[in-house]
Amino acid sequence: MHDLPLRDVYEYRSEFPILEHTTYLASHTLGPMPRTAADGLAEYARMWAERGIRSWAEGWWAMPMTVGDQIGRIIGAPPGSTVMHQNVSIAEAVALSCFRPVDPVRNRVVYERGNFPSVRYVYQAQPDLEVVVCEDDAEIVERIDERTLLVPISHVLYKAAEIQDVEPIVRRAHEVGAYVILDCYQSAGIVPVDVTALRVDFAVGGSVKWLCGGPGNGWLYVRPDLAERLAPTYTGWQAHARPFAFEEEMEYASGALRFLTGTPNPAAHMAATAGYDLIEEIGAGRIRENSLRQTGLLIDLADAAGFEITSPREPARRGGAVIVSVPEAAAVYAELEERAILCDFRPGAGIRIGPHFFTTDEELRLVIDQIEHILDTGAHVPHLGAAARH
Repeated sequence: MHDLPLRDVYEYRSEFPILEHTTYLASHTLGPMPRTAADGLAEYARMWAERGIRSWAEGWWAMPMTVGDQIGRIIGAPPGSTVMHQNVSIAEAVALSCFRPVDPVRNRVVYERGNFPSVRYVYQAQPDLEVVVCEDDAEIVERIDERTLLVPISHVLYKAAEIQDVEPIVRRAHEVGAYVILDCYQSAGIVPVDVTALRVDFAVGGSVKWLCGGPGNGWLYVRPDLAERLAPTYTGWQAHARPFAFEEEMEYASGALRFLTGTPNPAAHMAATAGYDLIEEIGAGRIRENSLRQTGLLIDLADAAGFEITSPREPARRGGAVIVSVPEAAAVYAELEERAILCDFRPGAGIRIGPHFFTTDEELRLVIDQIEHILDTGAHVPHLGAAARH
């Protein structure tokens, strides 16, 4: 395994203003803003100020598709199969709406307990669905049957940073006529994703995390053959074949366009492409190679410090973050933040540390050293001292 060349690390670090004064290890929760994202926002403001209504025809209206195609290149989707939404909850709801009214015989939704809460809430809120919650990806395969309608799963589980074994799930779902919705929020941008090769029916994700695209940039991939025959009932005027004809009755656009809803958010999309450009330039393979090396280093450092690791050690199952379990983790995390070291904490998980392509090995040594120091001295953390870690 080859290291990402050191000169590249420092070149890319200059793309992120926050790195000038912060150790940033939180791309699994909010990727840092690329410097040129501000240019995208400034261009949005310029167009609104100078071009006014003409801005729609000069690019704004088409952005859910054009920006969606850039996401498509990152996740292995063909052109015209990926569209932008505000967030994953909306994208999941649009996909679910294709199957309404729900067949009372085939009304089961099967997913893992580690699914992100927002996804779980979408399905729990539906009175006509029966939700089956599984403990891991192997149980999902076992619980899928002829009553299953949808299998909304996470490619990488957010609490454990664990990669799920997707292929057996897709194979079993298709055997019984069920559909798989793959949530790539914690994989796209750090773990290579190929939705075409995986044969998933839908994929969703967002740009807040590893893609460094900021909020307001959820996305939805629909397998091209399905996009031609499914009709979402959660819809809006941008999904119409002729939206500016303002016709009284709905006539769906072709392909993934029919999975859009209302007026798009060009400001968010124009900010996001700066992050996508960097991901495309570096390449998913190089990012993953460096990520595996650095997460391996983090695990070695944490082991040497006597910390418990709750994320997978096996490279094939390891996502982009390493979860370190320590006493009073929430307070330790808060103290790290005071020291300008940004990672994050999740209840039931621990401290999540997420290096990205711009992270130096020295920063990884720093965060583990600082956790040791906080635990050993009890600095600003009640009830901790040198013995608490052990």
